[in-house]
Amino acid sequence: MIKRNKNSAKAAATGNIRIISGKHKGRKLPVLMAEGLRPTTDRVKETVFNWLMPYIQDSNCLDCFAGSGSLGFEALSRGAAQVTFLELNPDAAKQLQVNKATLKAENINIHKTDALAFLQKPPAKYSLVFIDPPFRKNLVSQTAELINQHALTDDALIYVEMEKDHNSQQLPNNWRLLKEKVAGQVSYRLYQMS
Repeated sequence: MIKRNKNSAKAAATGNIRIISGKHKGRKLPVLMAEGLRPTTDRVKETVFNWLMPYIQDSNCLDCFAGSGSLGFEALSRGAAQVTFLELNPDAAKQLQVNKATLKAENINIHKTDALAFLQKPPAKYSLVFIDPPFRKNLVSQTAELINQHALTDDALIYVEMEKDHNSQQLPNNWRLLKEKVAGQVSYRLYQMS
């Protein structure tokens, strides 16, 4: 939980994420240190975006548990047409708005909302989806099912990041595993809807 004081945003902004490549290459954006917030490491992010390189240009991207926005901002920098961030934590959502303004990015939508509620009736279909929920909350299966029912274009790509020892999460049968790696305690995978 974020402790509040007069300078809440400044006091909580103790870290940053770096955009690795693309239009905003090298930019550092502040992030809030909040419970459950684990920005994807640069090493993992670089691997993931190497996997996504042929698909990212002009994609309609959804970052389900945006947190720091690390994945969504990287997608934006590399040519995604539209990026939608979902973030429940009000301070983290506010920081996403600040970072959107810093990048002067008009093609970003930020929703301060519960991802599972949003996915009941999403306003669009997405060709690229990031599922990187807080660990130990059993959110991967529920999120994947809702996305599969309501939010994917044909042949959409879905990136899933979860704890390495939690492979019991059920994913839709029509998702084909394309790539998979483990880094420390994190398992990360790329699927395609088929």
